[in-house]
Amino acid sequence: MDYANRKRPPRKPAKKASGKASRKPAKAGVSVPWSLVALAAVLVVGLIWFLSSISGSADKSGAAPQAQDVPPANTSEVVAEPIPEKPGDRWQYIDELENLEVEVDVPEREIGPPKLMQCGSFRNESDAQTLRARIAMTGLESQVRSSTGSNGLWYRVILGPYETKRDAERDRHKLQRAQVFGCQIWNWNL
Repeated sequence: MDYANRKRPPRKPAKKASGKASRKPAKAGVSVPWSLVALAAVLVVGLIWFLSSISGSADKSGAAPQAQDVPPANTSEVVAEPIPEKPGDRWQYIDELENLEVEVDVPEREIGPPKLMQCGSFRNESDAQTLRARIAMTGLESQVRSSTGSNGLWYRVILGPYETKRDAERDRHKLQRAQVFGCQIWNWNL
């Protein structure tokens, strides 16, 4: 069925409103129930009377003794004690730590065998030279070495040698930012 060229179904005629609802005229104003207004006014007046009646009750009930009810104290019998001196600074570490030096023993790193990074191994020398050119565009120098194994002649693209693995990792991250993936770091001797 072709939905794009389909015609709309014909509209049905609107039904006429029937009954008393259509005959009632619209009201001009809204009627207010005067009994609710009177009840609200009585409640407001009652609340005001209640609040005014309890506002003066604290003075009459004697909730707080006034200064006139308290007998005066004998000032000749009261001896003023001297205020004790402020205690000294209990913390001494602040002065001690200012002149303290911390000694840390850092073990020397063991330098293992030199590291080489292989970024590819190809059957065709032209593929290896293409990868070498991409690596050269990142600013690193690589070599293409041929190796003969049990499964034939291979052309390896290698970088290095590096003294530490950290140096090799730094170059590998630089290559990954340049979209050269798959480089692996090995402990190889030349």
